[in-house]
Amino acid sequence: MKKLNQVLALAGIAVALGLSTAQLAAQGRRGGGNGGNFDPAQFQQRMMDRYKEALEVKSDDEWKVISERIEKVSTIQRDLRSGRGGFGGPGGRQRGGNNGGDQAAADAGGRQNRGGFGGEPNPNVEALQKALEAKASSEEIKGKLAKVRSSIKDKEANLVKAQDELRKVLSVRQEATAVLMGLLK
Repeated sequence: MKKLNQVLALAGIAVALGLSTAQLAAQGRRGGGNGGNFDPAQFQQRMMDRYKEALEVKSDDEWKVISERIEKVSTIQRDLRSGRGGFGGPGGRQRGGNNGGDQAAADAGGRQNRGGFGGEPNPNVEALQKALEAKASSEEIKGKLAKVRSSIKDKEANLVKAQDELRKVLSVRQEATAVLMGLLK
């Protein structure tokens, strides 16, 4: 009986440790351990600090010019990612419905993934998503798909221009670093 009690006590401790570890890991995924309060401005500042360090920028004047161009490239890249539908499938919504939740919550989740910090929502993507949900005709879907492709093409052209402007103010070493960091092609 004593042995059984010891085994049960150890099993209880193991379960408690497992649950607390899982909870800590979940907190870390939600917001870096700060209770899920993700701050886009802090994230953006940390990214810019990493860019400055990686590009080995010493002068504040040089950084001012470079950082403005990095921000423009980053913004267009985010818009391109969100303009293609965001996370979890079309329109940023999870496939397969919302598991019994109300549609407004699902819609808000879709917009949240496409807009805000993830980039501006693309109205053409939203129109295409609505057409798909409404089981629109093939012709209507083709028209909306053409508009999505056109808007993506425009954003890609803007990205190339922004990357060229950034490239102009970088040394060869900085340019190579920017390519490795995904800012340039």
